Amino acid sequence: MRRLTLLLAASIVAGCQSPLPAVNPQMAWVEFSTPFPNDKLLMAERLDNQRLRDGRFFQVTPGSHELIVRFDFEVPGGGGLGMMNGPSERLCYLTINYDYFEAGQRYVLEGRSIAFTPGARLYNAKREIVAEDRESYCLM
Repeated sequence: MRRLTLLLAASIVAGCQSPLPAVNPQMAWVEFSTPFPNDKLLMAERLDNQRLRDGRFFQVTPGSHELIVRFDFEVPGGGGLGMMNGPSERLCYLTINYDYFEAGQRYVLEGRSIAFTPGARLYNAKREIVAEDRESYCLM
């Protein structure tokens, strides 16, 4: 288990070191934000049911898309035999659908957690909410 954790950490660090690709003006760009300190990681997993190689962003063609993100966050008490345990991490996958992506526009997908409940909102450049997660699946 420790080896798997180290391998995962090394791959995340290696992925963060490579530069982001140039923004394509013919596509929409989706970046991520986690405003709360207990929200550890928000990462792209799938775009229209296709696994992505780089989880740091989405770059999508105009129109309708389904985004699936991985969201890791801390929960109080570790979910064990009461609140005496320290915090533990919860791993969830959130699905966001949006029909109106526009070429050349930037969007922000913001992950938030309230206790054990994950959530995500997609904002346009005017900071208006244009979509929210419609489905979540948590492993812990």
